[in-house]
Amino acid sequence: MPRRAWNIQCPAVPLPKEVKFVTFDCYGTLIDWEAGVHEAFQKEADRDGFTIDRDVLIPRFLEIQHEIQSGSYELYAEVLRRTAVKVAAELGWSLESSRAQFLPDSVPRWTPFRETNAQLERLAKKYEVGILSNIDDKLLGATRRHLRGELDLVVTAQQVRSYKPDHAHFKECARRIEKKKKHWVHVACGYETDVEPCLKQKIPVIWVNRHGAELESGQKKPTEEVKSFRDAGKLLNAA
Repeated sequence: MPRRAWNIQCPAVPLPKEVKFVTFDCYGTLIDWEAGVHEAFQKEADRDGFTIDRDVLIPRFLEIQHEIQSGSYELYAEVLRRTAVKVAAELGWSLESSRAQFLPDSVPRWTPFRETNAQLERLAKKYEVGILSNIDDKLLGATRRHLRGELDLVVTAQQVRSYKPDHAHFKECARRIEKKKKHWVHVACGYETDVEPCLKQKIPVIWVNRHGAELESGQKKPTEEVKSFRDAGKLLNAA
């Protein structure tokens, strides 16, 4: 893997002296989408006696999903259906498009990481909190049944009709929280989808680097980098 290379000419956007509002990406930060996607693919592929290699599935899923999201906006449920068919074909599994609904149907079964709910509750006692997610309202509603506590703000791809790394989620959040945007921190696992657009807009961002990815030359250092959502809470004095 490429060696970590910080761009010292582009320092990280610092944390506010006083944090008041904390937002999170949902899938990957709060919800273990990788396990959910693999389980859903394997369950459907079992009908055909086909085995899914998770290490091959996840990278291709991300790449194909991003390609689809880069086109004209459509609901995330449709993005998932199209992604399922294209990924299956690349894996050598013949999946008819009529069966692709298995993937959006699986979203309500995608579960939180072990630390998610306890940490969410601690953060919500100290700050206003929200979710900025590349999903549609219906599917996020199903996911929220797994999450304890109330949210002060939710911005979905459906609401802004675009997908991160487009800046629409962040601009809409800034519009809604108004004066509190100077006291806002975003927490996310996706470097390309969340960290980069935050840095470009000078939004402080904590990167939950669960897989220990290394930055490539030219990629800017996030405000802070942690290994888990719990570590992000500790950093924000809410653990």
